[in-house]
Amino acid sequence: MYFYKHKRLWVRVSMLLSLMIFSFLNPAFAQEIPGNSKDSLDTIKGFALGEVIVTATKAKFALASPMPVQILSGKKLEKLNSLSVADAIRYFSGVQLKDYGGIGGIKTINVRSLGSAHTAVFYDGMSVGNAQNGQVDLGKFSLDNIESIELYNGQKATIFQPARGFFSSNTLFLKSKAPQFSEGESHRLKTAFKTGSFGLVNPSLLYQQKLSPSLSLSASSEWVKAHGRYAYNYRKEGGYDTTAIRQNGDITSLRTEVTLHATLGKTGQAHLKTYYYDSERGLPGAIVANRYHHVQRQWDRNFFVHGSLYNSFSKKHHLLANIKFSRDYSRYLDPDYKTNEGALDNKYYQKELYASLVNQYSLRPWWDISLATDFSLNTLTANLYRFPYPTRYSYLGALSSHLKWERLELQTNLLAGYIKEEVKHYQQGDNQSILSPVISASAQPFNTKDFRFRAFYKESFRMPTFNDLYYTFIGNSSLRPEFTTQYDIGATWMMETAGFLQSAAVQADVYYNRVKDKIVAMPSSNLFRWTMLNLGEVDIRGLETTTDLGFKLSSNVFVDLGLNYTYQEAIDITPNGSTHGDQIPYAPEHTATLTSSINWENWQINYSFIYTGERYSQKANIPVNYVQPWYTSDLALNWEGTFLKLPVKVGAEVNNLFNQYYDVVLNFPMPGRNYNVNLSIEL
Repeated sequence: MYFYKHKRLWVRVSMLLSLMIFSFLNPAFAQEIPGNSKDSLDTIKGFALGEVIVTATKAKFALASPMPVQILSGKKLEKLNSLSVADAIRYFSGVQLKDYGGIGGIKTINVRSLGSAHTAVFYDGMSVGNAQNGQVDLGKFSLDNIESIELYNGQKATIFQPARGFFSSNTLFLKSKAPQFSEGESHRLKTAFKTGSFGLVNPSLLYQQKLSPSLSLSASSEWVKAHGRYAYNYRKEGGYDTTAIRQNGDITSLRTEVTLHATLGKTGQAHLKTYYYDSERGLPGAIVANRYHHVQRQWDRNFFVHGSLYNSFSKKHHLLANIKFSRDYSRYLDPDYKTNEGALDNKYYQKELYASLVNQYSLRPWWDISLATDFSLNTLTANLYRFPYPTRYSYLGALSSHLKWERLELQTNLLAGYIKEEVKHYQQGDNQSILSPVISASAQPFNTKDFRFRAFYKESFRMPTFNDLYYTFIGNSSLRPEFTTQYDIGATWMMETAGFLQSAAVQADVYYNRVKDKIVAMPSSNLFRWTMLNLGEVDIRGLETTTDLGFKLSSNVFVDLGLNYTYQEAIDITPNGSTHGDQIPYAPEHTATLTSSINWENWQINYSFIYTGERYSQKANIPVNYVQPWYTSDLALNWEGTFLKLPVKVGAEVNNLFNQYYDVVLNFPMPGRNYNVNLSIEL
């Protein structure tokens, strides 16, 4: 089998790099991308390094996609009162955002109650991972340089993507802003500044330069500093009787990106991106037992360089190659926890080498097939006692077929993976072999292009993290992967008119998920030694709806309205479990969001509303674990025009308009009413 190890590691990597170099130099770059199939990458205009850019509709989803997708891009993204990607994705259906409070609080995504580790995050087509704990902090991705956010349940609805894109239960795609120049223009500069509550100071800079007709450069940088202090109410037995100031929620961070974009011939594209993020933040901790102040600190340094290349050998054959190296450093300091060497001071160093190769071939105008193969090497080192120093080799492959007719699309995938673990000290690594199918379809049952049904079945898994397997005194190197089975049936409908109702789009899905071999932590002889086991099973049933409406009130007054609703039952069905039949922690039955905007000439008023229903903070659904529902309302006023012949945008925001006290995570109080003002100028 392809995935088994027959040759040395450096031979595999060398072969893959050679193929990438060969693709780059091949003169077939001058050939055209085929136009004989409407599905063959939607031509170069709608295709960018493996990503399908949806531009045909104003709606937040794609009509023909067999996988449910929600999209925020362009002006819709700018209308949200959001500082980071984490703030924006709160408005998607079926999403729970774990937010530990304030600007500096860590934020992770949980889609359809499958858990954060089951959602893969991609940035400009390249995955952003964390082999140590499986969590990706979305708070570190600023919206300043983001062009679009796409959330797919299942996987992205294209067979022309790296193998890693097929393997997660859900995928989140972030796309940065690519250089765009008007005729005769050679450079662009945009500077922005935001300030407001919590001592926020947030300048940013975006520079784009055309170096030649086929080469351009994009550079962006952002600095965030905030003390993070805000008032909150602490509820004791009998009601709210304490008002305190949230402490140790400060953050200082710097993000820089530099990207080279190249057009090679008529069809080839390539880019090379360098990314660096450096932050120091306080960890405010939970408010329990009348303890209001915490002193724990966290430092993060993330660096990666990513190269991507697209080439079309003929009208029928397309190739996509990616290579990435990343190095992540994190440090956790707890002065309150004493060890023999002093305060607890843990330092972790992760490295990843990743390469992928995708080949797609058109057998017929209506039939495409592809083979995607990935290799990744992950290592983790630390300054911990008895640390095992694990290394993970991952070999992933996806064989895919896409059939497309006028009223029916059918996509099938066969996923195969081989993961090899090596541990230097104290424990024994383990290997895993995975084989799983995916099938999805989209059909137009009636003689109208505005309405389609869709359905998919998908089996996927997530590997135990390095912490699950090897953390000192806790890890279990024999853990099996968590397996998920997903079923989804849905429909989409869109229309556009020239009347009062300019556009309407509705998306609805009924889904069923099953998680098997869920990894849980069980206490052993004392609370300092836990045992990791495959015990849990979770049964998830839900309904999601998304509605977008556009109205024209007069010749220059337009109204946009978006409504999302999710009903979900996520039940623990672990055999013989003490909480059998209970809703799993932090999974509300009801969630809803509303986004709206009124546009009049240069002015825009935006209002957004989020509601999250009752939840439980622990596995047992008992009164002591009950978490109250919460809602927030945000309001913003923006003006966009010219000043001294320069494009200018000025805005003011009020978040949590009604000053509601609430917790996303129990005992981590969120801010009350707060304010921001922002200014951006293009030169």
